[in-house]
Amino acid sequence: MTAPPLPAADGEDEHHRIAGALVPFHEAVRTWFTISLQTFGGPAGQIAVMQHTLVEDKRWIGQQRFNHALSYCMLLPGPEAQQLAIYIGWLLNGTRGGLAAGTLFVLPGVLALLALSAIYVAFGTTTAVTGLFAGLAPAVVAIVAQAVWRVGRRSLANPALTALAVASFGALSLFGAPFPLVIIAAALIGRLLVRFAPHMLKAAAEHGKADGIAPLIPDDALHHEPPGRRRAARILLVGLALWTVPLAAVAVLTGPGSVFTTQGLFFSGTALVTFGGAYAVLAYVAQQAVQQYGWLSAGEMVRGLALAETTPGPLIMVVQFVAFLGAYRDPGALNPWAAGLLGALLTTWATFVPCFLFIFLGAPYIERLRGNRSVSAALTGITAAVVGVIANLALYFAEHTLFRRLDTITAGPLQVTLPDITTLRPAALAITATAMLLIFKLRWSVLRTLGICATLGLAAALIGMPGT
Repeated sequence: MTAPPLPAADGEDEHHRIAGALVPFHEAVRTWFTISLQTFGGPAGQIAVMQHTLVEDKRWIGQQRFNHALSYCMLLPGPEAQQLAIYIGWLLNGTRGGLAAGTLFVLPGVLALLALSAIYVAFGTTTAVTGLFAGLAPAVVAIVAQAVWRVGRRSLANPALTALAVASFGALSLFGAPFPLVIIAAALIGRLLVRFAPHMLKAAAEHGKADGIAPLIPDDALHHEPPGRRRAARILLVGLALWTVPLAAVAVLTGPGSVFTTQGLFFSGTALVTFGGAYAVLAYVAQQAVQQYGWLSAGEMVRGLALAETTPGPLIMVVQFVAFLGAYRDPGALNPWAAGLLGALLTTWATFVPCFLFIFLGAPYIERLRGNRSVSAALTGITAAVVGVIANLALYFAEHTLFRRLDTITAGPLQVTLPDITTLRPAALAITATAMLLIFKLRWSVLRTLGICATLGLAAALIGMPGT
């Protein structure tokens, strides 16, 4: 059904009254929890799950508003999928909605990776554990491929935007262009389009309106908390306190030279520079964690990445695994298991609390700019580029899942990573093909597909099939 017209809101209380009348908070929380259990496959899969649930299934939010929020989140440091969840949660239920959405988005991944980190420390690379992970990774390849298709189908309304997505993919995958440069270029192209070919952006806007039932809260009727200097100062003060006080407390209690203090400061810094998603910063994290701090080996860093790839939540959650191992091996006066838990939780706090701060500070201003043609055009360009970014992530993950070795060919500005065909993993290829069939042809759910693929991976490992 179509939502009734809504009166203008004067402040946050009215915003909560309107949102609560249309999307009850308890129902929103239940939905965010359901989404959190399906956030496999990195940002591509996570964005696709939210789009399917919130835009296509429940029709709580329109495609245009979804794309607008996603484009803003892509500009921020940190995991864009979690920030998108915070943004939409704030739109639907105000501050408490953003807190619930963002917390639930990462909670299953935090608990799962804590358990897997403990299992890794206790049992190492046993056949059963290796087999389960070997089955989950190919399933994620299919999930990400589905995400590229879904996001592209909704966002690429005309040849110009399709070309922009292809160009973004090529810039990242063939020339190793910095992610911020790609996003800036996409924004500038969007502004040029609104000036010289406005009909293309109009077509994009019409394309962004999903067919069928109108959103429960239409784009032009969803009210938001008004921005203001007093509000911004309050959020900045509270957010910085919540972020830094636990870090300062740990530094005081364990000493400035402890592994916990070092990890808290290091990962707080990385939280501010993770533009372009986890892959853009993981090379730096790996270098520092392995070579400078010695928290784990290079091989363990790769295994930690595999664990993060196959658990729900943002891929940057791999830093929790890094911190767990580092603190477990240098516990100071604590029990090693308690030290690992403290290091992991402190690192998770330092990594994700800034996401809430960025969204609560900036979202009201971004909402006010939705009617600005230049800003909307720039964000439309960014949305198109995001499709290319997600496709590049899909390629990256597929190559590293299906092949044991990759070779980089450099010729001037060209930087192409090609797999060594002789290192193909037969088991991974077979499970990937099965996952593609289940998701694209049979339209199985993500969780059901992951269960089947994990079982196949375990069976392949037990019989000693190559490629596990």
